[in-house]
Amino acid sequence: MRNIILTTESGADLSESLIKHYPIRVVPMHVIMDDIDYKDGHFPVTDIFDYYDKTKKIPSTTSTNPNEYEALFSEIRQEHPDATIVHIGYTSKASSSFQNALTAGEEFENIHFIDALNVTAGLGAVVLYAAKLLEEKPDISLEDFITAIEQTVAKTRLSFLPGQLEYLRAGGRVSNAQYLGAQLLKIKPLIELVDGKLVSTKKYRGKMLRAVNDLLDDYFTRYQLDNSQLYLIYSIGLDDSIKEAVEASLIARGFPHFDWVQAGCVISCHCGPAAFGIAGIEK
Repeated sequence: MRNIILTTESGADLSESLIKHYPIRVVPMHVIMDDIDYKDGHFPVTDIFDYYDKTKKIPSTTSTNPNEYEALFSEIRQEHPDATIVHIGYTSKASSSFQNALTAGEEFENIHFIDALNVTAGLGAVVLYAAKLLEEKPDISLEDFITAIEQTVAKTRLSFLPGQLEYLRAGGRVSNAQYLGAQLLKIKPLIELVDGKLVSTKKYRGKMLRAVNDLLDDYFTRYQLDNSQLYLIYSIGLDDSIKEAVEASLIARGFPHFDWVQAGCVISCHCGPAAFGIAGIEK
């Protein structure tokens, strides 16, 4: 049995129970508020929203730095000298974290890096696919393991609806004119990962429940998904009635197995409260 240890960033939004079960080593990304650096996952997400309510400023986010990766890889090497480390990283098109991991990895042997080209539960879906594959096939060759993950990266699909356009406006992602127009017309932009980049690809009109239903219709029309691994993303504040409607819709579509993933601090800085998203892997 090959000893392979998986690593990733906190931006994968993996729960503590999943991290402990497989196990997966996670290094934090960062949130900056009033020039103070906070580690993602080490403080309540509600602090992000409270900060915005008080200041009308969106906290900035920063990548994991090379020293943090070096510390993680060194710790793993000390604990497991013969292990192979496979790092599945946050998309390099939206953060310098992956490049920082590559830089730190130059000092080590037997480390392999895979750019997931995804964030939040999209990244998490790739990491968990890898973890489950190791569990199911403990004797898989390293070459086949890496190839399987890379193929999965190309088939992973993430779509989400920000909860409040105020966060997009405050973060400079939409102009005041776009914000006012969207508010008047009740428009909600669909954000997707396209070639590793966060892109607004479509606009939905109406209340959040209607927009979520439209998102699901489009998502399942476009993608033929593996129904054994589906993730529903929410940020704090999403109404329970929307969650219930989503679950009923998925069961009706033949997806009885799905997991809810709470957006962490880094992702919540971009999507705001009451956001919804979905991530899955195509067959």
